[in-house]
Amino acid sequence: MSVFEEVPTHLLLSALVAIDSEEEAKRFLEDLLTRKEILSVSQRLNVARMLLRGEKYAEVEQATGASSATIVRVNQCIRYGSGGYQEVLGKLAEAQP
Repeated sequence: MSVFEEVPTHLLLSALVAIDSEEEAKRFLEDLLTRKEILSVSQRLNVARMLLRGEKYAEVEQATGASSATIVRVNQCIRYGSGGYQEVLGKLAEAQP
C-alpha cells in the first residue's frame, strides 16, 4: 500500500504541483522540512541520478556521502518502485541544454 493511500496527502501533492519557480520551491521546502530532511531528500535524489547513469555503489558513496543502506534503498526504489525517480530525473535531463 502506498503512503498516499494511508493518509490524506492531497494538499501536499497540490502544493508541490502549484510551485512555479525554484525560488518558490526553496522557500516552501525551508518552511515545510527541517534542514536535515532537506539534505536527506536531496542526497537520495543525487544517489538516484548517479545510479540511473550506471555509476557503481562505491562511486555514489564517495560522491554523495550516502551510506550503503541509503544507496541500496534508493536502488530498490529504482528497480521495484513506482518509477518516480526515473520520470522526474528524465524530465530534468530533457530540460538541460
